[in-house]
Amino acid sequence: MKIPAIVKQYDFNLSYAKALVHDVPELLMTHTPAAGLENHPAFTLGHLLSGSALLAGDLGLEMNLPPSWVSLFVRKGPGDPRMPDLDVELYPTKLELLTALESQHNRVKQKISELNEEQLQAPFKWRFSNYFPSVYDLIVFMCINHESMHLGQLAAWRRAMNFPSALALM
Repeated sequence: MKIPAIVKQYDFNLSYAKALVHDVPELLMTHTPAAGLENHPAFTLGHLLSGSALLAGDLGLEMNLPPSWVSLFVRKGPGDPRMPDLDVELYPTKLELLTALESQHNRVKQKISELNEEQLQAPFKWRFSNYFPSVYDLIVFMCINHESMHLGQLAAWRRAMNFPSALALM
């Protein structure tokens, strides 16, 4: 029952991501309305899809992102001094980002559905091993916690931009 519950939340996160940007015009996808809201929609979607691609790689699949996307979206976590670029021309379109996010989600869902209990409980070394020491813990963090944190940032961005609540529209 563990994996179906994760997949259910992961599917919700994908639906919420789509709702959060459905009415955002392409030209606003890289707009930053205030300090503290630098993770604009184009970056956030790209960061989430890169997180899923990295998880897929951790689970033994190919990490299949274009190199230009890696430099735009992959961060080393808190303390990484790079801020998202504001140049809309550097980013894929909203449709490309959403399509890639869904594709990465599908790859991860397929892979985690194939893992047995022994594989899920195997130790996994990463920056949060002291909190989340197993492959299962990694999956929970990346599919639920990491995505939810960044979707919350995107919800705050929407409010700062005077867009209505996306959650209320779901």
